[in-house]
Amino acid sequence: MASVHEYKRLENSIVQKSKNLASAAAAAVAGVWKALLRVLSRRYTVVFVPHSEKKVYNLHVNVLSICCFLLVTAGIIGAFFWFGASYSGARNILADKDSRLKDTQASLDQLRDEAAQMLLEARRFESALSGTLSAMGGNAAGANAASPASGDLSSFIDIRETPEGILREASYIGSFRDYLISIQRPLTELGNLLNSQSALLTEIPSIWPIKGGVGHISMFFGQNENPFTGQYYIHKGIDLSTYRQGDPVVAAADGQVATVDYDATGFGNYVIIKHKHGYYTRYAHMQGFKVKIGQRVQQGEIIGWIGNTGLSTGPHLHYEVHIGSDVVDPYKYINIRSSIARPTR
Repeated sequence: MASVHEYKRLENSIVQKSKNLASAAAAAVAGVWKALLRVLSRRYTVVFVPHSEKKVYNLHVNVLSICCFLLVTAGIIGAFFWFGASYSGARNILADKDSRLKDTQASLDQLRDEAAQMLLEARRFESALSGTLSAMGGNAAGANAASPASGDLSSFIDIRETPEGILREASYIGSFRDYLISIQRPLTELGNLLNSQSALLTEIPSIWPIKGGVGHISMFFGQNENPFTGQYYIHKGIDLSTYRQGDPVVAAADGQVATVDYDATGFGNYVIIKHKHGYYTRYAHMQGFKVKIGQRVQQGEIIGWIGNTGLSTGPHLHYEVHIGSDVVDPYKYINIRSSIARPTR
């Protein structure tokens, strides 16, 4: 029981001390507020004395009014500087926006010029494509199926200024996109034509029969003076010279080697290749061979080397083209490159 009484006394003591502390704190706070109110309510008189005999003005103020005045003044000055800084920042932002707007306008002007130029080039391309397809036997109507007889893009580019102010150049580009889609088929047709013609050109003797396109024609097809007898005769091929022996001779077209032989009183070492469509080619006066009978060769493949064998006055290649039993001028079939000299007769 003694311990319970001691606990109760301790509890009462703690409660009493807490009440005393709270009362002391409240009294201290109240004293501070009373002192502050006394200071703030302290009155002062400001006397305005004019430099004349006019009435003297007295202004009665207290500390609270002075503090409020100072706070308001500081707020006004602070707001002035804040708005000034904000205005300066906004002006800089507007200047930057204006500069960017000018750059955008310049880019837009350039875009308009490019769009107009693109349309002009598209019209030229359409005309050229139609002409090419017509010349190659293709269907030119596909290139301008959406256009009338005038054959330019203006017929299907219907440009209107929209109420929302959308740029006409956007309509240009959209119409040009549709045009590109529409010409895919004729372009595919053109590619097929080119592929078929490319395949055909490898099957007929259409290239210069000396590797690298070197050399020149020293004697043309037809009537020429025989260098041995001095009499005129019909030269059934063309003579190609590089002024030296050993330059590679290539097949003028895809084919199969029909003859590899030597003629001491005529062609010397010579090769005959059989091609498609009834073509034959002969390569004579060669120094040596790189092919054999029955071998299949491709256009541009080396079959031997220029020589001076048989009835010959110097190193050269005698080259003939036959169609069936007819001998034709090889010059009409040769695709002479720009680096090859073309002497006149």
